[in-house]
Amino acid sequence: MSEPDESKSGTVTTKVPARLDQLPWSRWHWMIVIGLGTVWVLDGLEVTIVGNIASRLSEDGSGLSITDAQVTGVAAALYVAGACFGALFFGRLTDLYGRKKLFLITLAVYLAATAMTALSFSAWWFFLFRFLTGFGIGGEYAAINSAIDELIPSKYRGRVDLIINGSFWLGAVAGSLLSVVALNTDLFPASVGWRLTFALGVVLGLVILLVRRHVPESPRWMFIHGRAEEADALVADVERQVEAEKGVRLPEPDESITVVQHRSIGFGEIAKTVFRSYPRRAVLGLSLFVGQAFLYNAITFGFGSILVTFFDVSSGVTGYYFAVIAFGNFLGPLLLGRMFDTVGRRPMISGTYILSGLLLFGTAWLFGAGKLSAVTMTACWCVVLFFASAGASSAYLTVSEIFPMETRAMAIAFFYAIGTAAGGISGPLIFAGLTSSGVVGDAVIAFCIGASLMVAAGVVAVFFAVAAEGRSLEQIATPLSAREAADAPAA
Repeated sequence: MSEPDESKSGTVTTKVPARLDQLPWSRWHWMIVIGLGTVWVLDGLEVTIVGNIASRLSEDGSGLSITDAQVTGVAAALYVAGACFGALFFGRLTDLYGRKKLFLITLAVYLAATAMTALSFSAWWFFLFRFLTGFGIGGEYAAINSAIDELIPSKYRGRVDLIINGSFWLGAVAGSLLSVVALNTDLFPASVGWRLTFALGVVLGLVILLVRRHVPESPRWMFIHGRAEEADALVADVERQVEAEKGVRLPEPDESITVVQHRSIGFGEIAKTVFRSYPRRAVLGLSLFVGQAFLYNAITFGFGSILVTFFDVSSGVTGYYFAVIAFGNFLGPLLLGRMFDTVGRRPMISGTYILSGLLLFGTAWLFGAGKLSAVTMTACWCVVLFFASAGASSAYLTVSEIFPMETRAMAIAFFYAIGTAAGGISGPLIFAGLTSSGVVGDAVIAFCIGASLMVAAGVVAVFFAVAAEGRSLEQIATPLSAREAADAPAA
C-alpha cells in the first residue's frame, strides 16, 4: 500500500513497483501490448511505403512534381528530422504530464499529418506533412517506451520491449505488400494508388486509438507526481483482475521504496543526471542509437532504389522483396527476445550488434564482387537484419531502463534524437546518391559505413552494457526522488 511517511514532508512509501513486477502475465498485459505496441506497425508502414513508392511518385502522372532522390533523400530526412524534434518536444511533456496524455496526443498528431500527406498536391506540401508525421511518431517513441517498461513485469520486460519495437517490421511487411497492390495501375490510377497507402495508415491509427483509450497511466509516474493513492488503487484493481483470471492469491511483496513527491525536474537536473552520474551509460546509449540509425535509416530507406538500379527489378514489384526482408527483421526480436532476459543484456546486445555488422561487411564484399542477384542479395539482407533488428530494438530497451524514472522519457527522446539525427538525417542525404548512382563501389561504401558503426557500437556494449535482466527499474537506476528522500534527514 502507498502510505504517507509522517516523518518527512512530501514523502511517500510505496510497494507499487514491486507489486507490478511480481504480476504473472495476464490479459491485462496483452491489452498494454496491443494498445501501445502496435504503433510501431504504423511507423514501419510509413517508412516502407515511402521507400517503395519513391519511383512511382517521381513518374509522370503521379500528381506530384518530385524526383526519386527527393523522396528517398529530402522527404526521408525531413521525416526523421520531425521524429527527432517530436521526441524531444513530447519527451519533456511526457515526464511532466504523464504517459497517457502524451501517447494519445502523439497518435492524434500522426493521424492528422498522415491524412494530409495523402492529400499532397505539390512537393512542398508532401515535405511539410512528412515532417509532421515524423513529429508525431518521434513523440510516440518517448511516451510509449516509457509506459511499456513501467507497466511490464521485470522478468518479461526485455522480450516484450524487443518484440514491440520489432513489430515495426510487421508494418514494413504490410507496407511492402500494400505498395504492390497500390502501385498496380490496372487497379488504381497512378495519381491515386500511392494516396491510398497513406489513407490505410490513418484507418489503422484510428483503430489503435480506440484500444489505447483503455491503457492506464503509469502507476510509477503517478506516485512520484503526488498521486500515490490513485497509483495504489490502480494497481489494486489490476491485482484483482489477475487474481480472478489466474485463480491465485498474490502475495504481499517485501520491497518498498520511499520517494519525495514532486511535479517536475528541470532540464539541468536531467542533463546532470544522465551525463555526470551515468557517463558510461550515456556513451552506451549514444553508440547503440548511432549504429542502428546508420544501418537502417541510411541504407534501407533506399533499398527499393538499389533493386531497381543494380538488379533491374521493376519498381512495381520491389515490395515483394522488401516484405521478405521485413519479415526476417521481425523474426529477430521475436525469436531472440527471450534470450535478452535469460542469457543476459550484455552478451546479447554486443553479440547482435557485432555479428550483424560482420555479416554486412560480408554482404558488401559479395555485392562488390558481383556475386549477388536480386534474390541472393535479399537473402543476405535477411540474415544480416535478423540479428540487427534484435540489436536495434535493444537500443530502445537499454535507454529506457538504465536511467532514473524521472528522466526516462527525456532520456529516450534525447538518445533517439541524437542517434537518429546522426544516422537518419545525414544518412539519407549522403547515401541516397550513393545507392542510386549506379556505381557498385558507391553502394559498397554505404554498406561498409553502416557495418563499421554497428560493430563499433557492439564493442562499446561489451564494456558498458548493464546487466538489467530480471531487475526492477528502481534497482537498475535509483529514482532521483528516492535519493532525495534518503538525504532528507541529513538535510
